Amino acid sequence: MIGPLTDPTAHGGTAADAFDVIIPSLPGFGFSDKPTEHGWNVERIASAWVELMQRLGYSHYVAQGGDFGAFVSTAMAQQSPPGLSAIHLNFAQTIPDEIPAKLLHDQKRALEAWKIFRERNSAYLQLQSTRPQTIGSALADTPVGQCAWIYDIFNWGTGNTGRPENALNRDAMLDEITLYWLTNTAASSARIYLEQAALMGMHNNPGRVELPVGVSVFPNDLPAARSWAPLVYPKLFYWHELDRGGHFAALEVPQLFTEELRTCFQAFRRA
Repeated sequence: MIGPLTDPTAHGGTAADAFDVIIPSLPGFGFSDKPTEHGWNVERIASAWVELMQRLGYSHYVAQGGDFGAFVSTAMAQQSPPGLSAIHLNFAQTIPDEIPAKLLHDQKRALEAWKIFRERNSAYLQLQSTRPQTIGSALADTPVGQCAWIYDIFNWGTGNTGRPENALNRDAMLDEITLYWLTNTAASSARIYLEQAALMGMHNNPGRVELPVGVSVFPNDLPAARSWAPLVYPKLFYWHELDRGGHFAALEVPQLFTEELRTCFQAFRRA
């Protein structure tokens, strides 16, 4: 996605679609340092990203996130730093803490999907949010275990077909898995789940965002309910539910994802 976003005229877009692209790596992941103390939750990471943008000299920017990036971008928007104008999420959290007795269709669908995820697909989440060092030590001991662990998450994020390679390039998946292995970040990347669990407690969403928000919903991800969205995102300016793609949309459907960012922020500029 970097080429199409930074040089759109070479990839079917116009000069007005061009972005500078800043891609920080979460602490404990990939090439970032491993945290050596508690407290590196999404709020602290968001503060670090704000500081990063200030040091790089950006006085006007937007933020985008999926998966944990969605939580970080949300926290950035809640901190409302000077310069941050809007955010785009492809993992929006819309379920309220108090569930009404009568549910609309999209609300029922979101709750049912979340229930299935918790009961059948969240083993990695439960372990990493309660015993990250234990599972991290086990994964760091075997490349086959590390591969199986992330391959299973890729499977969930692409529709639970049992064959994520039908949606994601096998070499791309191996690149991602190898990055965890070579940097020995199984445990350090797992700890963010413990930090996030302590931060959110029993809440179903991270709280209201008062900055403008755009949302893209991909079908093989956990669905977000449009009817609940204004409760969390009162300045929602863009919402699009797509017909293909999943939790790792930037990796799975990069061209489609690029178009989502362009369309979303074109709408923001017009507004």
